[in-house]
Amino acid sequence: MDGREPPGKLPGTSGHCAVPHTADMRVEAWSPTAAGCIGEAVRAVVEGFADMSAAEFVGDHEYAITSASDEDLLVSVLEEVVYRMDADGEIPLDVDVGEIRPAGDGRSLSVRFRMADARTVVPVGAVPKAVSLHDLQLRSGPGGWACRVTLDV
Repeated sequence: MDGREPPGKLPGTSGHCAVPHTADMRVEAWSPTAAGCIGEAVRAVVEGFADMSAAEFVGDHEYAITSASDEDLLVSVLEEVVYRMDADGEIPLDVDVGEIRPAGDGRSLSVRFRMADARTVVPVGAVPKAVSLHDLQLRSGPGGWACRVTLDV
């Protein structure tokens, strides 16, 4: 990342925060594991545009992803969040990201979203439209894993 620790980040803990950005949504997340970091990034993105306190559960959505790298897995999971909002009108209430495993020449993981009807949430920010690859990071460090991602709104 850039050498600065995100607010509240302690080694071995999980969390996330929004990072000021001129026109888009930028989030940072951290966790002891890469999979945990991806889950925290999903939570940060959702919190950036929706108050989920009155959201109505509509069901679970499970899927598996295979990508070339851990960063590609992060992008794929966040693209699924954007796709589900656009195509199905659903937003993740929560996410469970399975352990990242080697798969052929790449990496794979399983994801389970607990989905809510988007009509039952209160908008608090601009809805993301796409994941940007600019300044994308998902890295291991002495305190665990940390990621940074920007979403176009």
